[in-house]
Amino acid sequence: MAFTFENLDVYKRSLQFATTIEELLVEHQESFNRGFGDQLSRASLSIPLNIAEGNGRWHQGDKRQFFWIARGSVFECVSLIEILNSKSCLTETQYNNLRQDMDAIGKMLTKLVQAHS
Repeated sequence: MAFTFENLDVYKRSLQFATTIEELLVEHQESFNRGFGDQLSRASLSIPLNIAEGNGRWHQGDKRQFFWIARGSVFECVSLIEILNSKSCLTETQYNNLRQDMDAIGKMLTKLVQAHS
């Protein structure tokens, strides 16, 4: 069976983003409570998981809904990254790279939603 979502740039980038987040959480686990780390982990993982699940749906409306959920998870990550930054857990480079990733992934997901409207 071919899993076509694996060829999507937004899926690949969101996988890398989730991996980066997991590495940051391990590195800075003493800087925040477990609930915060769990929330950021779930939000970042939700992005590629919902892209994959949406691509497995037959109906355009179902696909679109999963892509909206993935996009919402990007916005959730923005707030959580801002909190990490305010706690001085990120270097300026890390912060800027994460913001660029979230911006790019959000824009790609917007286009994916529009393509299934």
